[in-house]
Amino acid sequence: MKRRLLLAAGPATAATVLLGACSTQKLESYANEKPLLDLQQYFNGTLDAYGVFTDRSGTVVKRFTVVMRCSWQGDEGVLDEAFTYADGTTQQRIWRLKKLPGGRYTGRADDVVGEATGATQGNSFHWTYTLNLPVDGRIIEVEFDDWMYLMSDRVMLNKAVMSKWGVRLGEVTLSFFKR
Repeated sequence: MKRRLLLAAGPATAATVLLGACSTQKLESYANEKPLLDLQQYFNGTLDAYGVFTDRSGTVVKRFTVVMRCSWQGDEGVLDEAFTYADGTTQQRIWRLKKLPGGRYTGRADDVVGEATGATQGNSFHWTYTLNLPVDGRIIEVEFDDWMYLMSDRVMLNKAVMSKWGVRLGEVTLSFFKR
């Protein structure tokens, strides 16, 4: 249906949407930004996060808090996330990260399809992954284009665009605070 609507809108509109989907920021542009992000150092210990999910129109659909308990043994890390949503529901996601050469990382979690891949440069971390998301009693696979920016030794901002078949569904915005 959405595809038919897009095609019915005309070639100029379709081209604009498709070009917009292809334009992304580059991790390299953050190479000289400070403070330098060391993922193993920042995601170590306990962190609190506060976030929202907004739909395509920018309307807040969900509000949530997260308590993260993070630890590393060598190049392997565990990020145990405990979500509490404004409606009182809870969720847990346990990320298992692996540091690779050149500032690259991989990650796995039970609700992640396959493997997340990403890298750090300067004050930033960018990674992408597919998540099994429960929606109206069923599970759908959605793509995440996830960016994190270290603001200080205790504060990090996170913005992730969620899409399906290249169509932007909404965004997740988070602020992390290291205890």
